[in-house]
Amino acid sequence: MIYKLFTIAKNTLIETLRQPVYAIIIVAALFLFFLSPSLTMYTMSEDNKLLRELGLSTLFLASLFIAIFSASGAVAEEIENKTITTVLSKPVQRPIFIIAKFLGVSAAVILAHYICTIALLMTIRHGVLESASDTRDWTVLGTAGIVVAAVFLLSTFFNYVYDWRFSSTAVVLTGIFATFGIVFLSFIDRNWQFNPADNRLDTVDIYGSVLLLLAAIIIVALAVALSARFNIVVTLSACIGIFLLGLVSDYTFARLAEKQFLGAKLLATIGRFLVPNLQIFWISDAIYEDGSVIPAKYIIITASYALCYTTAVLALAIALFQRRQVG
Repeated sequence: MIYKLFTIAKNTLIETLRQPVYAIIIVAALFLFFLSPSLTMYTMSEDNKLLRELGLSTLFLASLFIAIFSASGAVAEEIENKTITTVLSKPVQRPIFIIAKFLGVSAAVILAHYICTIALLMTIRHGVLESASDTRDWTVLGTAGIVVAAVFLLSTFFNYVYDWRFSSTAVVLTGIFATFGIVFLSFIDRNWQFNPADNRLDTVDIYGSVLLLLAAIIIVALAVALSARFNIVVTLSACIGIFLLGLVSDYTFARLAEKQFLGAKLLATIGRFLVPNLQIFWISDAIYEDGSVIPAKYIIITASYALCYTTAVLALAIALFQRRQVG
């Protein structure tokens, strides 16, 4: 059973990495991170705080859109292409198939989120040029340039010699070389001196990234559940709708509970229970408060909420898929 689970999850991960939209979203996010210091340099005194918020927003949207687009076709595409009949005839139990699809897509989302998080930390480390006397952090720019050049050259080499797919190879190599890059920047300051105390890396940004990843995992579970019964178009539309509603769930259902018609409070309670509250994964308030920290208790409570919600959605996905006609 474990072997079947691992095999399907691995194949799903590889298929997701090879999707053009996967690489396109990552490249678009990295480009926005590159532009962020220039886009946030026109405020009066909150340039670097706005840079962090804009960076986290880019990270949030990139991870969620990767989760939506990648997971939407995880099951629906298999059914439409009739390849699922071959898989289920091995035999592979349907719950194993759903869980493996979820794990495979989640692994791809985690990899993309990890790459974008490192890009975010590099962007924050560089900072905004607030005055004419400020200079660029050439340590960051040089490290990022080396990472990009190494990834491009090695991906081209592997594609030419071993016929490996360029986009998926580049994504994996980016994750590897970006790790070396951020470790290097953790110890070397902008003057190319060993100075770990001046690395300008804040744990608040790392915790914020972890919380946003939990939100993306919830969207993956929802997309897998919906794709177990609906086609890709319906799944995409529903996931985007749930995502937008989840961002304003507190406001929406609080307004509904204030209505005077019968059952308004009941509907608001049901809505809060069914729609994921994505607002709890966003920490913009902590960015603008000097010296603010995110307590470990909040991380644990939020992670527990994400775990419970994801488990419930996957259980629903398995129940929906049990009676799905795939022949």
